[in-house]
Amino acid sequence: MLELLSEHACFGGVQRFYRHQSASIGLPMRFSAFIPAAAASGRMPALFYLAGLTCTEETFPAKGGGQRVAAEQGMILIAPDTSPRGAGVEGEDAAWDFGAGAGFYVDATTEPWSRHYRMYSYIIELRELVVAQLPVDPGRIGIFGHSMGGHGALVLGLRNRDLFRSVSAFAPIAAPSKCPWGQKAFGGYLGPAPEAWQQYDASALMATMSSPYPNGILIDQGMGDKFLAEQLHPEAFEHACVLAGQPLTLRRHAVYDHGYYFISTFMEEHLRFHGARL
Repeated sequence: MLELLSEHACFGGVQRFYRHQSASIGLPMRFSAFIPAAAASGRMPALFYLAGLTCTEETFPAKGGGQRVAAEQGMILIAPDTSPRGAGVEGEDAAWDFGAGAGFYVDATTEPWSRHYRMYSYIIELRELVVAQLPVDPGRIGIFGHSMGGHGALVLGLRNRDLFRSVSAFAPIAAPSKCPWGQKAFGGYLGPAPEAWQQYDASALMATMSSPYPNGILIDQGMGDKFLAEQLHPEAFEHACVLAGQPLTLRRHAVYDHGYYFISTFMEEHLRFHGARL
């Protein structure tokens, strides 16, 4: 059951914030939903946005700037939180890149994280929930995200092509098995064996597939991004797409950094990319 926490008029529609009890997480979870006025006439496409490290369900609606175009296109925008909150795991607030605010969209298998840190399953659960309780067309749902959330969007899209019809990303952690952020998160949540990490590595997954999204995948990357060389590795995903015969538009933008000024600049193009496919 959804508990409405707040709502705000926005571009003729409404920006809402919800809380609900999650079966996957075992705790209350929050998410945001922008619902255009056109939803009064029936079910419409929806686009899930997965945010990055330290973000919450409020980051995307406040900073992403997507509501205007979503209202024009008749598209619901869903943005979950980035981790469980209040799990009571010792040390979960000790680092900004692991634990609270850094669920990495995986289902943890190691103690003490495995009880509540199950963000991969939570996104699937949330998809089912919004289809059941909001005016979402279950056959027209896409997914995108930024950084850690870009990683999550690519992985969830690749592993659930029957659930997500379109996928894109801003500056994703494209090969987490090869970067410090991913190695820290995967080692902590999944254990030290690299073979356990491959199911959550978009580049590794893509290399085993054959054109999973024939209508294309869109990625935007800022070349002024201070995390590009060490953490993001878009070239690894680009190479995997070549192996898979996957159409990929990887746009490299001079000067732009890793933050929401970059994301908001190209948000409209991502929404129209998904709109054309949903």
